[in-house]
Amino acid sequence: MSIKLAVSAALLLFFTGLLVRASADVGLRDGKLSECPDSPNCVSSQTKMKGHMIEPLSYKGSLSDAKQALLSVITSLPRTKIIVDNDRYIYVTFTSRFMRFVDDVEFLFDDTNKQIDVRSASRVGYSDMGVNRKRVENLRKLLNDRLKI
Repeated sequence: MSIKLAVSAALLLFFTGLLVRASADVGLRDGKLSECPDSPNCVSSQTKMKGHMIEPLSYKGSLSDAKQALLSVITSLPRTKIIVDNDRYIYVTFTSRFMRFVDDVEFLFDDTNKQIDVRSASRVGYSDMGVNRKRVENLRKLLNDRLKI
């Protein structure tokens, strides 16, 4: 295999998201979701950073019912993969249709306040053209429909 062909193949794999691993920012830090980076390709319900803030998802009833409803919504969407499903935390990847970009989406349940904190971030690139915000708002609508809120 020529060097040019090998480099081309590596670039193709990189840009399709196959060589891009989960961000080091994924996971809980002191019981909270990680902060968004400065780049405009992340939204979080736990940030105070202007342009990144988004309202948490809400639910009524039990945490168990809300979690099952959210998992049902997630699995109904194309190109999703549940990576972690713990008691109060869910980590999912969403892959774009054309360029195969992977976004990391996390959910943290707060049963005391009946809310689900959310963080949605692109793995690569600077701007996401609003994709992460639109995704969270779509998830909010689908979850509210499922829970009849």
